[in-house]
Amino acid sequence: MGRSPGNAHSDRVLEALAKGAAKADADSRADRGAPAVSALAASWRRSGHLHALDPATPKLPARLTAAEIADARARLGRLLAIAQASLDRLFLAVGGVGCSVLLADADGTVLERRGARGDDATFESWGLWTGAVWSERHEGTNAIGTCLVEKRPLTIDRDQHYLSRNARLFCTTAPIFDEHGQLKAALDVSSCRADLTEGFSRLIATTVADAARLIEAENFRQAFPHARIVLTPDSEREINSLLAVDRNDLVIGATRAARRALNLSSSALARPVPAGDLIKDATTEGDDIDAAERAVLKRALARAGGNVSKAAKELDMSRATLHRKMKRLGLER
Repeated sequence: MGRSPGNAHSDRVLEALAKGAAKADADSRADRGAPAVSALAASWRRSGHLHALDPATPKLPARLTAAEIADARARLGRLLAIAQASLDRLFLAVGGVGCSVLLADADGTVLERRGARGDDATFESWGLWTGAVWSERHEGTNAIGTCLVEKRPLTIDRDQHYLSRNARLFCTTAPIFDEHGQLKAALDVSSCRADLTEGFSRLIATTVADAARLIEAENFRQAFPHARIVLTPDSEREINSLLAVDRNDLVIGATRAARRALNLSSSALARPVPAGDLIKDATTEGDDIDAAERAVLKRALARAGGNVSKAAKELDMSRATLHRKMKRLGLER
């Protein structure tokens, strides 16, 4: 009798582990990219040697109780609420082609999902359901768990999964970091369809990564509601490479992307840092007393529509005093 596809997959995994996972590199399609192949090989090794998982196990993912799910959701707090709109938009984009959208916490537990009602039974039978634990420790190589370990966007496509029972799944996941640069969650799109093309898979992966960055950016803005949010220079598409700057032009917060871009450690941000010290191209006028005073006068004049008397009243000084200051600071026309 011939071996089943599941047994053939587990045999291949075990053979790769026996050869130091070199076979995992060779068997992965070259167009998946070297970083992905390297991550896959490392993940298979962790799954087999560190977590001692049997690739042939038929056991479905562990599932948390309702009370445990509620506790996990409470710990995720504001970020979970912020993610709702992005989850809805992402599902509108991919739900019609048989995909499920999942949001997991840093432990790999699915706390929120979107799926078409007609696909619910299928996804639940695969363990792609609220409360399911998709950490690498429990499920071996999979997009959610391996993304959380690698802390970067990853796609695990079908037979790249460690467990045979997951070898028909396509999953792509992006990490979500909080306002302190700490890994907080993972955003995933999964599909059980065999006809998902490689081009469409890449498009889904890009969409997931963009959605994760949007969630990060909005969470950061809400974490510093009274600060000015600044995009770091040369951030290109990194819309979540942000700094929070207070009214004194001191940096009081930075996203993980910004910390990496500016080589900032947590200790460097332990106390406020002048924005000009971090962003080399930023103006340093704020360090000049005359420049600061000039800015105050300009704002008062702008509010007064150029009316000097009205601006002087707002600044609680005489019209003559304001004129003298304007002349000294080169503001008189």
